[in-house]
Amino acid sequence: MADDEIKSYQDLAVRRNSMDLAEECYRATKLFPKDEMYGMTSQIRRAAASVAANIAEGHGREHTGSFVQSLRVAQGSLKELETHVILAQRVGLLVSDTSNILLTKSDRIGKMLRSLIRALQKRLEGKS
Repeated sequence: MADDEIKSYQDLAVRRNSMDLAEECYRATKLFPKDEMYGMTSQIRRAAASVAANIAEGHGREHTGSFVQSLRVAQGSLKELETHVILAQRVGLLVSDTSNILLTKSDRIGKMLRSLIRALQKRLEGKS
């Protein structure tokens, strides 16, 4: 899909991939012990959902600069998610296969976010 065909945040591949990652995080944490419901389960789910939510929120802003800032917040949420996934594996809540899958997808989304930020920044520089 070309840039000029993006009519909604839902058209952004990075947002679709972020939603897929959040869905996988929900599935993975479903297996966590009940006593983690307000701990690691909640942390992982909130961080994962925040990535996609910040992309959507930023796209809804009227200014490209605001969108870039929201994408940076999404990057922060992605790093938070990665940290929680690594910790969940270290304490035995996630098996390494699951954490590796989540981290690989997270890495891909991080690259997509960086690429989108660079493209938007170039667009901003061209308007100056």
